[in-house]
Amino acid sequence: MTQLSNRNLDFDHLLQLAERDPMRFEDMRQAAIDDFIAALPQERQQRMRQLQWRIDQERRNRSPISACVKISSMMWDHMVGPQGLLGYLQGDIRSRSEADHRACKVLDFPIRPSRQ
Repeated sequence: MTQLSNRNLDFDHLLQLAERDPMRFEDMRQAAIDDFIAALPQERQQRMRQLQWRIDQERRNRSPISACVKISSMMWDHMVGPQGLLGYLQGDIRSRSEADHRACKVLDFPIRPSRQ
């Protein structure tokens, strides 16, 4: 079995392999995903396995184009949805700025009359 890595992801080769030998392609795809997840820090691996399971369910239960649209929608939800990365970052920025305002004392400096 040929190993996949980021260095040898040749789309045309993989397309031909998927057409000629779908089982071998699927084995290579699964091995590449397993290798990627295994290379992650231990605390992230379980979450990535859960995400991959969900993606695999979408792929099994839909047509290829429908699965692509659904998986793309899942990705965007995780990026810009209320529980997504953007919401997290904005909430983090808001909570930091609110904490900064509570933690600092604003000094009032009197305005000196201008000399003319």
